[in-house]
Amino acid sequence: MNKALQVLFDRGFVKDCTDLDALSDLMDSQAVTFYLGVDPSGSSMHIGHTVPVYAMRHLQENGHNPIALVGGGTGLIGDPSGKTEMRKLLSVEQIAANAEALKVQFGKIIDFSDDVPAGWGRAVMRNNADWLVDLNYITFLRDIGRYFSVNRMLTFEGTKQRLERGLSFIEFNYQLLQSYDFYMLNRNEGCRLQIGGADQWGNIVAGIDLINRTGGPQCYGLTFNLVMRADGKKMGKSEKGAIFLDKSMCPVYDFYQYWRNVPDDDVVKFMKLFTFMSLDEIAEYADPKRNINEAKERLAWEQTRIIHGQEEADKAREAARALFSGAEANREGIPTVEVGKSELEAGMGLLSAMVKATFCRSNSEARTIVMQGGAEVNGVKVTDAKRQLTMDDLDDKGEIMLKAGKKKFCRLVLKG
Repeated sequence: MNKALQVLFDRGFVKDCTDLDALSDLMDSQAVTFYLGVDPSGSSMHIGHTVPVYAMRHLQENGHNPIALVGGGTGLIGDPSGKTEMRKLLSVEQIAANAEALKVQFGKIIDFSDDVPAGWGRAVMRNNADWLVDLNYITFLRDIGRYFSVNRMLTFEGTKQRLERGLSFIEFNYQLLQSYDFYMLNRNEGCRLQIGGADQWGNIVAGIDLINRTGGPQCYGLTFNLVMRADGKKMGKSEKGAIFLDKSMCPVYDFYQYWRNVPDDDVVKFMKLFTFMSLDEIAEYADPKRNINEAKERLAWEQTRIIHGQEEADKAREAARALFSGAEANREGIPTVEVGKSELEAGMGLLSAMVKATFCRSNSEARTIVMQGGAEVNGVKVTDAKRQLTMDDLDDKGEIMLKAGKKKFCRLVLKG
């Protein structure tokens, strides 16, 4: 098997391929241009979205040429694949802003520079708004729509699931548009392979069929496994919500702690999928004699370093060590909220402080945590929901450390 494909299999990425032997032969004979599309329905990917992006990086390292396609055009409709209901339609301006944000996040994993290391493929970014937004609908139906069989489209699992709940005509068009993306990238840039999550199988196959029917070369599709945690939770979800790459939506410390707290059975699997550690090094952490907490800390640090940089990863690791080991480590990476001196002088309610720290969404939720014994101030359990925080609560570092449950921490520090 082709070396690049073998890497993806060895690391646990691959679910299906339209023709594995033929694709392997093609990749042995030449550098293959391939693409991954991302729907800009939000301003940030969450970590569950990044599985194909990491696969993309491994292919790039092995000499193949990635196209990161941001769906500035298809995003105006929204991909119905894997969704139980129609997406909320966003404005043109919001889609454009989201597309720009996603470009930055792609660049944390994929190397788009002109001076990539020797042997690596060249990566580019494209936006399908460039060929979709001004598309003439009648011309599109005549030239492209005539190649699609509604009967066949209805056989794809994603479409069948949505038909049971209701599928709008605007969403039904999505498969044609994504197929057209593959057609355009093949025509203009020689793209021969589309990669994506398992829910994209129907769209990928339709694109390959369109290229074949219009006289193009044989193209291929490669899909990746849906990643679930060993505890049954969906990858990328936490008690606080989705684990986004944007640190304004998920603080770096929370990002680090998510990886630090994954189930033991997931650590090695996630090292293979979400880091660039060698398989030999990962195998050392798979040794039953190895301390699992060392492996978890390494996973968390590696993933945080890739997405947020080494300095932020170091801060988060030091903060976690300070909180959980009692070590005199740097607490700078702990989530921090500034409060005014006047607020503490007047007395700040603990419940309000917990909401401000994003431990919960309301005072009533905070009250429940306190009454159940789940709140601490500077390491001391508090069960009085009327507790006020004052200047006297500042520790020798000039901070107030709040805790909710076993893993939620926040520093209150004075403004200025």
